[in-house]
Amino acid sequence: MLIDPISVLLTGSSGLVGGAIRDRVLELPAVRPILASRSLSGGRDEEQVLFDLEDSNIGTGLRAALDKTSVVIHCAARVHVIDDAAADPLTAFRAVNTAATLELAHAAAQAGVRRFIFLSSIKVNGESTPAGQPFTADDPCAPTDPYALSKWEAEQGLRRLSRDTGMEVVIIRPPLVYGPGVKANFRSLLKWIKRGAVFPLGSVDNQRSLVGLDNLVDLIITCIDHPGAANQTFLVSDNEDLSTPGLIECLSRAMGRSPRLLPCPVSLLRLGARLVGREDSLSRLCDSLQVNMSHTMDTLGWKPPVSVEDGIQKTVDDFMDRRFGGEPKQSYKEIRGEGAAPTGTAPTGCSRGKSRDA
Repeated sequence: MLIDPISVLLTGSSGLVGGAIRDRVLELPAVRPILASRSLSGGRDEEQVLFDLEDSNIGTGLRAALDKTSVVIHCAARVHVIDDAAADPLTAFRAVNTAATLELAHAAAQAGVRRFIFLSSIKVNGESTPAGQPFTADDPCAPTDPYALSKWEAEQGLRRLSRDTGMEVVIIRPPLVYGPGVKANFRSLLKWIKRGAVFPLGSVDNQRSLVGLDNLVDLIITCIDHPGAANQTFLVSDNEDLSTPGLIECLSRAMGRSPRLLPCPVSLLRLGARLVGREDSLSRLCDSLQVNMSHTMDTLGWKPPVSVEDGIQKTVDDFMDRRFGGEPKQSYKEIRGEGAAPTGTAPTGCSRGKSRDA
């Protein structure tokens, strides 16, 4: 619980995670947010300052904002994409996620900022885990792509800066984040389910950790002022792992549809993916990636407040509302009637693995 008034500078406030953090801190009377973004938005009472992560030069406006900031929450980043069009992706990721992040952190330390919260990625740990052997906060890191490497290098630089200056650093590594407004591959999956697509993934037997937006934001808010968070690295998830077929089932039922899954040998899927150069994409569907967040929960006395079912349902409701035009007279949730699906079988929960750390 936040007791004393605290000034928090938030980068990436227009993104999925940053936007959700912005909405939460605006509800906290003990927090005074300063939004750092590429453009100033009208009609808001909170303080705003121009900040472009692709320009590592810290302007006078941002330096002035840092002078009155206690905590920085750094969410802005060059995000991971499947087909990166940059001529040199590693250089592009390093310029933004590493160099610009460390430039901001140095300016924060010079201004006397007490704590720097950095949103990293579970990809720093690696791309997959053996079944039943989840990543832990103490595992050696094994980033394999330019995005993950740029985040890992930023983490290392932040730790050195913390040792040199005394500014507390908190590193948070989430897996795939879902929630209202989600884009990229997760939104594509929602679209395919809405269209009634059949997925040849019924034989996939994996386990993957995800984190709902509400749970991730709640952890970040907890880290603003928790004394145990100082200089820690936290893995986070919903603490309820899902198989890929289980996720499709959960999303389908939340949408009021029957899941359409066909059993197909995984070896055959991998052969087909190899032939078309999509091995990495298939690996994300077939391999396991689990996190053990016992360190996070034990250190902070924290647990994810929102269940997988509720997080998935909220995500689907938002997706369907947008499908109805963004501002429908009735929301999809109202149309389907408080938990009753519009057609087909009512939701019966997700097929998932056991909680990792309960």
